Amino acid sequence: MSSNIVAIVGRPNVGKSTLYNRLIGERKAIIDDISGVTRDRLYGRCEWNGKTFTVVDTGGFVQNSDDVFESAIREQVQIAIDEAQVILFLVDVTTGLTDLDEEVAKMLRRTEKPVMLVVNKVDNHRRMLEANEFWSLGFENTYFVSSMTGSGTGDLLDAVTEQLGEEEHIETELPKLAIVGRPNVGKSSFTNVLLGEERNIVTDIAGTTRDSIHTEYNKFGKHFMLIDTAGIRKKAKVKENLEFYSVMRAVKAIEEADVCLMMIDARTGIEAQDLSIMQVILRRHKGLVILVNKWDLIDKETHTAKEYEQEIRNKIAPFTDVPIRFISVLEKQRIMQALDTALHVYESRSRRIKTSELNDFMAEATQRVPPPLTAGCTSKSST
Repeated sequence: MSSNIVAIVGRPNVGKSTLYNRLIGERKAIIDDISGVTRDRLYGRCEWNGKTFTVVDTGGFVQNSDDVFESAIREQVQIAIDEAQVILFLVDVTTGLTDLDEEVAKMLRRTEKPVMLVVNKVDNHRRMLEANEFWSLGFENTYFVSSMTGSGTGDLLDAVTEQLGEEEHIETELPKLAIVGRPNVGKSSFTNVLLGEERNIVTDIAGTTRDSIHTEYNKFGKHFMLIDTAGIRKKAKVKENLEFYSVMRAVKAIEEADVCLMMIDARTGIEAQDLSIMQVILRRHKGLVILVNKWDLIDKETHTAKEYEQEIRNKIAPFTDVPIRFISVLEKQRIMQALDTALHVYESRSRRIKTSELNDFMAEATQRVPPPLTAGCTSKSST
């Protein structure tokens, strides 16, 4: 499973969401002529030339002022430079070259990562001539496309896949468990408790862990590969972009994992970003366990575990069969129970049921509760 990330960046209203939809092959992003209409980051899978990668639509600008736009764009471009393997810099031929395009271009010229300049809305001969203006930005890899019609996107995808190397995945038969979640919910502390050593820097500042860590765990009769995916850098100060950054990092580890331990803070409950991460996990068909950390800080008279669990299940519906465990990393409460649950989910995902066993089960079930009759059929009652 690939963890390559291709990020689409650019100023508002150049067609990022349309290109995203075109690349992943489904109409998922909301398309509108109003700039900044994409409020949530979108993460989808694209397969081309035998390679699979994650496409990220870096929308999400809150419409306010030009200064806010420029600041948000700079931050998102920097995140893309840090985390993506290939960057698609999208511009709009119908509006021509703008100062904001020039500013984004300056940032992207400083990176050593592959940057594709994609001139969008080139859907006739006149616009093809006008698009030549963008060669002045100095990007060797420049492509003229129409995201709406799909013209030119095949050549673009060919170029993207040429830049994506073969992923070096962990070669192991062991179950791979990934710890994911929002910043500062206790992911690194959980890892440290399991390993019995301070592998990760732990502070109260969200974003102190720089890179994901892969560690073989073999204690107390449990043997698996642990992937700690904390990875939010301090420089991402804006809340929206901090969340964007964390999901972008989590995508990579989710691809590597068999089962994801999604950790939430008991004091704040499950939030929008948790649901975004959960959707990535489910779309990748990974096992999932929800860990409610810092349960020791909750007043049990106002919130019982049963009531709290039901609140979570209501929010994650219809996926109400996901295991939920209440833990305290600080107090080392129910840590082993959380691991047992994750390994049980792994075994359930790995189980293969023989056809004969399935047939026997179905025969017994249908005998106990016969299927409804189709229209026009009658049954004979036995005496």
